[in-house]
Amino acid sequence: MDNSAPDRGVALPRYIALRYVSAGRGGGLVSFMSAVAILGLAFGIALLLTVLSIMNGFDRELRQNVLGIVPHITLRAEAALSGDEWLAMQSGLAEGDGIVAVSPLIEMQAVIATEAGNSGVMANGVDPDQEARYSAIDRFMLAGGLDALAEKRWGIVLGEPLARSLAVELGDRVSLYSPALAINPLSPMVNFRQFEVSGIFRVGSRDLDRRLVLINRDAARALFRLRGPRNALWVRTDDVLAADRVLAEIAPGLPPQVTADSWTAQFGAVYENIRFSRALISFLLWLLIAVAAFNLVVSLIMIVRDKRADIAVLRALGAEPGIINRIFIWQGALIGVTGIALGLAAGVLGSLYISDLARFIESRFGIVLLNADIYPMDYLPSHLQFSDIATVSAGVLLLSLFATIYPARRAAAVRPAVALRAE
Repeated sequence: MDNSAPDRGVALPRYIALRYVSAGRGGGLVSFMSAVAILGLAFGIALLLTVLSIMNGFDRELRQNVLGIVPHITLRAEAALSGDEWLAMQSGLAEGDGIVAVSPLIEMQAVIATEAGNSGVMANGVDPDQEARYSAIDRFMLAGGLDALAEKRWGIVLGEPLARSLAVELGDRVSLYSPALAINPLSPMVNFRQFEVSGIFRVGSRDLDRRLVLINRDAARALFRLRGPRNALWVRTDDVLAADRVLAEIAPGLPPQVTADSWTAQFGAVYENIRFSRALISFLLWLLIAVAAFNLVVSLIMIVRDKRADIAVLRALGAEPGIINRIFIWQGALIGVTGIALGLAAGVLGSLYISDLARFIESRFGIVLLNADIYPMDYLPSHLQFSDIATVSAGVLLLSLFATIYPARRAAAVRPAVALRAE
């Protein structure tokens, strides 16, 4: 008798709770209310996981892709510096804490033009070997590549939207106009050169795809009539979020004619908006799950009212209030676990295929979900993290268990004589 008591104390409440949750004859209201509670939890979990994955995707794409191309810190010289001064500054920066790479370049505003149109661009004269080593631009090449800049002095790499607006393809020629004027005895002459399109990329960011062009550094020096070998340095840090801290550390040691800024000047507001949106949307969706948990409380209370006769019979047969209490705790836990399982399955599927669904909607209905003029990228990214799955699962399970406390206590407080007399 002593050996069977512990088993009965665990197995009996669990068995009865499972019977209440499952659909059986005569349990229409109980099964319906359980199904409503399960579907409410599952919907909230699926929506929360999918949205968190989308926000994680934005965060990852901005860090690894957009910030994998733009420099974390840019140093520019307002006055010409000698080659030795540039090398000394580059060597000193390379030894700094948190800095993984320093790349020299020539950075100038320019105008690119063809017969189809023209556009203002940021022309970067780069060393193709170093750019390929430190930048992620090669991952986004649709045609050609940076290698061609080493082989062709007058080659140019540009974004696909810019190439489309100029009506050029790989191998076509474009004119790149320099702000530096060529002076002759009669009148100033516009300085420009013809460049052959050697590469076309698409990052998905309007600022990069429409405004960034890459050319050989020697070609840039000749086109822009620079005396020095470079006019800027790109600095890449080991942690993109630490760029402002690193900038504050190196700024006091820079020459007075050198100015510096970090990626946050261009993309900082966008990144903060993504983080704020993630926090706000997560809070709102957790409120939705809290509403589903409240629905579980209401469902269990209604189930207790519907099962008052069963509770009275169990009490009359000798069931202690603790057993009745555990029956409804088990029922709430089973509802919570079932809702979590269904919600995780739907949420994982939604997270994995939301990007494909967005592309299908855009192509099928001809609408633009993300406008590159507003957002940092023109596609819907998604990145599912195990930490989100674990956090959501644990949080919903705790909410489900808390939701069972009041209904379970009400069930345990049912008096057998009063309940049977009411029946």
